[in-house]
Amino acid sequence: MKCADAFRSRTVTAPLVTEIARSLSRPVRIMEVCGTHTMSIFRHGIRSLLPEGITLLSGPGCPVCVTPADHIDAFLAAAERSEVTIATFGDLIRVPGSRGSLAEARSRGARVEIVYSPMDALVLAKKEPERMVLFPAIGFETTAPTIAATILQAERLGIENFVIIAACKTMPQALETLLTDPELRIDGLLCPGHVSAIIGSNAYLPFAERHRLACAVAGFEPADILAGLLSLVRQINAGEPQVENCYTRAVTAEGNTTAQKMIGQVFAPADSPWRGLGTIAGSGLVLRSRYQRFDGMIRLGLSVQPAQEPKGCRCGAILKGRLLPPQCPLYGTACTPLQPVGPCMVSGEGTCSAYYRYSGPTRQS
Repeated sequence: MKCADAFRSRTVTAPLVTEIARSLSRPVRIMEVCGTHTMSIFRHGIRSLLPEGITLLSGPGCPVCVTPADHIDAFLAAAERSEVTIATFGDLIRVPGSRGSLAEARSRGARVEIVYSPMDALVLAKKEPERMVLFPAIGFETTAPTIAATILQAERLGIENFVIIAACKTMPQALETLLTDPELRIDGLLCPGHVSAIIGSNAYLPFAERHRLACAVAGFEPADILAGLLSLVRQINAGEPQVENCYTRAVTAEGNTTAQKMIGQVFAPADSPWRGLGTIAGSGLVLRSRYQRFDGMIRLGLSVQPAQEPKGCRCGAILKGRLLPPQCPLYGTACTPLQPVGPCMVSGEGTCSAYYRYSGPTRQS
């Protein structure tokens, strides 16, 4: 806690806030694309500290939120098999597909267990060799190395009753799609700390060079985020967009090359659907042919069928930064944390969840 306090102290954060206000010469729109950034910004009241000229938008930084309903339906179809145990992260269990959620499936008798890592799922498979244990492999580059390591461990141990449904996604391709959207107007990008620790800050150079977009990699404490915002304001004022790494204690230019190699060994890039963004070329990860015996879709004979998103839910527009959660007609009425309609209200990293928890249920017209 003492380490964290050093990044939360007013003696550290107040000068950063003052400098941001002093440096701001025109209104700017900045997007964060990390769910942990979104929650931290709300938790520490960072919006209330900033001058009126800064608008913060939340992008597709929540892996649960960008997983489309048809993938949730595939997880549900697996859960309905009597011989299958679903071992999943807790924030996925209440996310609705078109036919309900894993939590509802569990209430009907399905075996759905909450785990804290894919390795926990592998341990469960080893303990129960008579059952097929399926791990819904959602996440970004941060999660992909742990899933890859689990696949390699399953191979080494000869555990054949462990499978995944590969639904991991990679961030740069999604950002490229966002930045080509003519309706999205942003001046700077607060780059995700966790993802950047894997892929490195150099991964954002094309956005600064090709799209003339200011980029700053930031950590998750108030001082980290404020330092990133100050970097972006200075870049925008100077008209010299670049990539500044403000999180050097965790992120390097090249990233974690060991993790990158492990991802590349187990997974291959593939086109992948994103909630709100559509199918993005090369933005997903699928198991390479050598490891396809761990593919739950193949082993269980499942298929992903088109599914309708919840009627009236505007999660897609919120993930693209086009709407704020209170502008959704369901926010705070039909859709609440206790009775969520869309995934953005379910996940601990969801923008709607953050708004509701820290700003209340008031809906804007």
